[in-house]
Order: sequence, then C-alpha cells, then structure tokens
Amino acid sequence: MNERGDATKGTAGGRTDPATEAFLAHRNLLFTVAYEMLGSAADAEDALQETWLRWVKVDLAQVRDQRAYLVRIATRRALDRLRAIRRRKEDYVGPWLPEPLLTTPDVAEDVELAESVSMALMLVLETLSPTERAVFVLREVFGISHEEIAAAVGKSSAAVRQIAHRARRHVESRHPREVVSPGQTRVVLESFQRALETRDLQGLLDVLAPHVVLLSDGGGVKQAAPQPVTGAGRVARMIVSGLGKARVALTSEAAVVNGNPALLLRLDGEIDGVIAVQVEDARITGLYYVRNPHKLTRIASETPLTLR
Repeated sequence: MNERGDATKGTAGGRTDPATEAFLAHRNLLFTVAYEMLGSAADAEDALQETWLRWVKVDLAQVRDQRAYLVRIATRRALDRLRAIRRRKEDYVGPWLPEPLLTTPDVAEDVELAESVSMALMLVLETLSPTERAVFVLREVFGISHEEIAAAVGKSSAAVRQIAHRARRHVESRHPREVVSPGQTRVVLESFQRALETRDLQGLLDVLAPHVVLLSDGGGVKQAAPQPVTGAGRVARMIVSGLGKARVALTSEAAVVNGNPALLLRLDGEIDGVIAVQVEDARITGLYYVRNPHKLTRIASETPLTLR
C-alpha cells in the first residue's frame, strides 16, 4: 500500500492477488468505518495501512467472511488510534472539529450515510468512550451483528448489547431527531451565505437560531475562537466584526461536505476554511468552522464513502 493506504501489490500481467482484490473491494467501506470512529481522514488512512499489513498475513482459506474479517481488523486498529487521539486532543488548542471531507454526490443521496458523517453527529460521537463509539458506529450505522461486534472489540455479545443500548440512548439525548432535507438546509445556507458576504448583521440574525453555537477550529495555526460562542447576537456580531477587521475579500461557494450542504470560504482567493451547519426549524443551530489547514487536505477532491 502507498501512504494513502492503497493496496498496490499485484501479480504478473497486471492481475491482483486474492488478498489485494478483497481489500480493494471493501476499501471504501473500511475507510468509512475508520473515519466515523476517528473523525480524522489522516488517522483513518493510517488505520487502513495497518489493516492491510495484517490482512496480507492472513490465510484466506481459513476466512469464511472476508468483509467481516476486514471490518474486524480495521475496527481494532481504529480503536487503538482512537485512544491515542483522545490523549492528543487534551493538548489541542481550542475546539476540535472532525476533518471535513468533500464527498461524492451518492453520499448526499444516501440519507443514512449523510447523517452518519454529518459534523453534528460526529461531534456527539466525540462524547462517547472509544468502545462505545466503536459499538455505536458498527451497530447503528453499519448494522453489524452484536456477535461480530463482540469479536471486533473484544467483549462478550451480552456486554456489546448493553454498550449499544447505553451509547444509543446517549446519542439520542444529544442529537436532534428532526430530519432536515438537503434542500431545506441549502435554502437556509444560501441565506447565511448572502448575509455573510454582505456583512449583513440583521441578515445573520434572521437565519441564526437564538441558541446557535459556533465552534471554530484553528488548531493553534489559524486564529479561531478559543471557546464555543453561543447566542445569535454574539455569533453574528463576532462574524461581522471579524470580517471588518480582516479587510480582505471574502468569497464563498456551495459544496457537499460530509454528505451535507456546506460552504468553502476563500479570503483574497485562498481557501480559508469550511463551514458546516446544523439546521432545525429553518434556522441554524450549529455553525462548525474548520480553519486548521492540516484538516483541509481532503476538500480538493471527492472522497468516496459507503455503508456496504
């Protein structure tokens, strides 16, 4: 595999060996599992690299279900990385947001997939323990059996059922149940975009929910609010004031990021960041602004994701 986690080993005549064929057939699924567990494309790629290195040592004749076996390996590797990431996040400067992915059109068309990789849900998953997150992702998102999950996380089936119930209840209590269509989100986002580009304070107030929360991730590299900013008035004034002080030409364009409508922001023509939103009752309740340049490497080209 190369540094992006692509299997490259082959045989004469350009044909790939069975291990490579199996890995490539499930690669997008394995990346999606790892990304939903980690919130980081870079770490997900590393988990896939480790999965590949273990997979090529497996005797395929002893494997009954290659997909399940690969998911099991990827889950274990992602769990190890998730525990390490949690320690890194303790030293992270300011709010931590998932790494945004420019996604293919089919991701947005798959409601369950788009919801599972949305910024809003990914942030809720950050509040779970590593094992709870793995169990929730495998069970609730990918529909994997309790028995297969037990083998992946090193727990009994009974324990996995309890963890799944606890994690599901935790997520449901923190994530809105209202289903907002991409079209509805785009309408709200377009209003926000117009107000943003014209520095229209009242326009921002009209589209922001009274209890809106702004999280901005600069990673200590780019300027960002060190703490969450709450309330439509505070958020709107901060945006207008910040743009006024910057004295730069702001442009934005619509994009599909993590399967949902979002904005790519440019300052003086250079990519500055990605804004994702959470919408409820036709207003924005969550603004997620990723400025950390180390997290903007996957918005130049589309990343394929899948639940199958």
